[in-house]
Amino acid sequence: MPKPVRKAVFPVAGLGTRFLPATKAMPKEMLPIVDKPLIQYAVEEAQEAGIEEFIFVTGRAKSAIEDHFDHSVELETVLRERGKQDSLRSVLDWMPAPGHISYTRQQEPLGLGHAVWCARNFISDEPFAVLLADDLILSQPGCLRQMVDAHRKVGGNLVAVEEVPPTMTDQYGIIDAASESGRLIPAKGVVEKPKPEVAPSSLAIIGRYILEPIVLTILEHQERGAGNEIQLTDAMAKTIGLVPFNGFRFEGRRFDCGSKVGYLEANLAYALERPDMSGRVRDMLAKYN
Repeated sequence: MPKPVRKAVFPVAGLGTRFLPATKAMPKEMLPIVDKPLIQYAVEEAQEAGIEEFIFVTGRAKSAIEDHFDHSVELETVLRERGKQDSLRSVLDWMPAPGHISYTRQQEPLGLGHAVWCARNFISDEPFAVLLADDLILSQPGCLRQMVDAHRKVGGNLVAVEEVPPTMTDQYGIIDAASESGRLIPAKGVVEKPKPEVAPSSLAIIGRYILEPIVLTILEHQERGAGNEIQLTDAMAKTIGLVPFNGFRFEGRRFDCGSKVGYLEANLAYALERPDMSGRVRDMLAKYN
């Protein structure tokens, strides 16, 4: 039986240039979806999946993330004094226990593979999850919980996939599927950002991974790939034949919050799921029909 997945890596060192000027002084992972930052959604998804240790790979000007996952004594005191218990719970109930969060820095922007490699000393010899906060997934149970349940059966490397328009394959890592029946898709290859005319499929890897530590061993070589970056996709490809490698069709709606339109759509979708505001949001949207 595969070892349990207890650790998760959150690469949060990116500059967020697509959202300038909003991200000039604020990490893009702190952009809110309704009233909760993107990174908190990712951490809560990991908690639901049974993750016990949370590893953030940060960069310069990311202190707001560390502050968000720490106590704000002044705020908590004011909320208690004013009897605002709901607000107090909203800033306390989801926080990981003391000692379960670690931070390390990616000192150069050398790609996702490099960011994951920067967390190597926290991983040891067990499988680990990687969550990209830009990819927000509305589902119940959460996407990572679905993947952890599947990983118990198949082990190896498991990546979340979804169909994308063939014209967009050059924006993703693309699975070369050995077969495509069911939710588990055995992969015989994976290519980083192939041009549409040479893409092996339109099954794109999105920001949820469960990886074996052999991936870190391969990343140790620091080989450059697409965009002259150290690509996680390339390292995963080299594990095929050494450990099982499967794509996973998750149940849920994924929003690309790395794009402005995707971010706006996510805000609307999550607001419409909220009983306290869905009616007013629908009335608001009706004005623009």
